[in-house]
Amino acid sequence: MNHCGTCRIETDRLILRRITEADADAVYRNWASDPEVTRYLTWPTHTGSDVTKRVIAGWLPLYESESYYHWAITLKENGDEPIGTIHGLANDHTESVQIGYCLGRSWWHQGIMSEAVQAVISFFFDRVQANSICSYHDPRNPHSGMVMKHCGMKYEGTRRASDRNNTGICDASWYSILRTEW
Repeated sequence: MNHCGTCRIETDRLILRRITEADADAVYRNWASDPEVTRYLTWPTHTGSDVTKRVIAGWLPLYESESYYHWAITLKENGDEPIGTIHGLANDHTESVQIGYCLGRSWWHQGIMSEAVQAVISFFFDRVQANSICSYHDPRNPHSGMVMKHCGMKYEGTRRASDRNNTGICDASWYSILRTEW
């Protein structure tokens, strides 16, 4: 794969960019402190902005690696304030990328995440030259799966009791798309 790191991506409504230290308050306020947003995620709801600051401080040095992909999602109309995040974990051996995402509750059901996921899929196929992209969700969070379907990913199956999130051990419904299908 042709790794190039977390590059800025623009869509009609969005700018996907690197997360910065200055984003901590917005990250905490817009989604990291909301138990509804984090219910099906694998990291705990942040209990204070100090937690968010520590987490972001841990991410920042990772941007030095060209195989690290982690974007803040911002709306062009709202300035530069992050409303969610999307990331990709690359596997050079299989030329694949696993993506994950979350979005503040105020921006749910507006097509924002589908727009971000489509942009990231395009980035990984066109720029990074990945062969396949996959993602999964807890079946009790069907809206996440709807994003995957809307972006052209195909359902592969559900692995029972194969993951753990903030609800405990859970099933994982997997989706993928191949570059030849894009």
